Amino acid sequence: MSTYQVVPMIYDSKEQIEAIILLEQQCKQLDSIHLKADLDHISKKDGDHALLCYHHGDLVGLLSWYPSDGVTGNINAIVHPDFRRQGVFSSLLKRAILDMKPQGINQLSYRVPQGLSPGVHTAQSLGAIYDRAEYSMQLVNEVLSVVEPPELTLSVAETEDMEFMVICSSQAFGDSEDWTREYFMQTNEPSRVTYIAWQNQLPVGLVRVNSINATTAFIHNFCILPAYQGQKLGRTALSILVDLLRKQSYTDIRLSVVTENKRAFNLYRSVGFEVNSEYHYFNGSL
Repeated sequence: MSTYQVVPMIYDSKEQIEAIILLEQQCKQLDSIHLKADLDHISKKDGDHALLCYHHGDLVGLLSWYPSDGVTGNINAIVHPDFRRQGVFSSLLKRAILDMKPQGINQLSYRVPQGLSPGVHTAQSLGAIYDRAEYSMQLVNEVLSVVEPPELTLSVAETEDMEFMVICSSQAFGDSEDWTREYFMQTNEPSRVTYIAWQNQLPVGLVRVNSINATTAFIHNFCILPAYQGQKLGRTALSILVDLLRKQSYTDIRLSVVTENKRAFNLYRSVGFEVNSEYHYFNGSL
């Protein structure tokens, strides 16, 4: 009989949150890599799903997940170093899959911090294949005011902007329009705001902001229509957005970028973002 007890996290449980913070600290002390439980995402109402694994009353593992496109479950997990290779992660994953299947999820994406070889081995043992690496970046420098091009503005997206959002995003990122439309529908929630970038009364790009909490904002899905790229519109739009978020009292502004996308990486650095961590992603089936 297993000595592990897997239970769903209660997002506002002070006891569980304190146990998660302690687990993070234990991992940091025993690992050279700082594993993150993404507490911001799992401790808010309607945030990511999270499961906790206890051993004789002590928290030894955590798995969180969220659906992004209706079929993919995005997984992040941390396991106490003393309990790795002892079935903690598999216990958590089995329970998570039971929760995912009724929602139509059949693909999994595992996030592994760069340099964490046990995480890589676990993902590969589950048949997952390396997909990409991403830098997590944080705004650390003051942004210089951008004066060009002056005709660029940002406005909150309206319902009638959906078709432009689908076209712009699919052209910029290479995903199908059907997939992109489903993704936008799945991620349409109160904590997420989409801004449309306009030039001369024409929509030329979009950027989305996920409000994690009162002080933390995550920028994502930032793109300019390919026909308008190379005109410094991206830097201007991002500078306007950062200024807007600061005025809304966000002090922790983050984003992520695929490591191979040097153009976007250099753009983000030019606006004041710096790398704070790197993650590798592995894709597998349920």
